[in-house]
Amino acid sequence: MSTQAAPAPEVRKLSIGPMDNNVYMVVDTLTNKGVIVDASWDASRIAETAQGVDIERILLTHGDSDHIDALEELKRLYPGVPVGIHPADADRLASPPDFHLENGEQVTFGNASLQVLHTPGHTPGSVCLYTSGVLLSGDTLFPGGPGTRGDSNLFQPIIEQIEQKLFTLPDDTKVLPGHGAGTTIGTEKPSLPDWKARGW
Repeated sequence: MSTQAAPAPEVRKLSIGPMDNNVYMVVDTLTNKGVIVDASWDASRIAETAQGVDIERILLTHGDSDHIDALEELKRLYPGVPVGIHPADADRLASPPDFHLENGEQVTFGNASLQVLHTPGHTPGSVCLYTSGVLLSGDTLFPGGPGTRGDSNLFQPIIEQIEQKLFTLPDDTKVLPGHGAGTTIGTEKPSLPDWKARGW
């Protein structure tokens, strides 16, 4: 008897704030349970986008202020919902996180999960989150290159993570970054030599 694979989680995107931050809701459509990824600018708009979803966790791709500035208000809107961030960025929060996002672990919600990929560079605790052909890349990978903010000192650590952990994913993997438009792994991978040559 054949078994049918569970459907891929639904990813909802909210673009918000003066820096065009992307906040994502990832939802297991079978159970309607989901997670919020990042907490930027306006907690009420985030909650509005997540309306009707049973939010089980709030996950932070890193601790830069524009990704966490709505966190305390979001916690008030979702009392008791645990917050996770990589331990290297945990001290950037106003209060300690409820759990840590460690490299390689699976964060489950309903019948779905997100795999944590620790990609230090943009910040020491930057992570990407992967599920079913979709990579939430935070500020690690954007269309046209890594999230070095033009700082050549960040380039070596971040490019190693991109090459070793992200460019090993299937080429058709959708890349949904922390700001602006998305891309795919296959679109960005051929540019790796050019990024290395420019050094940022």
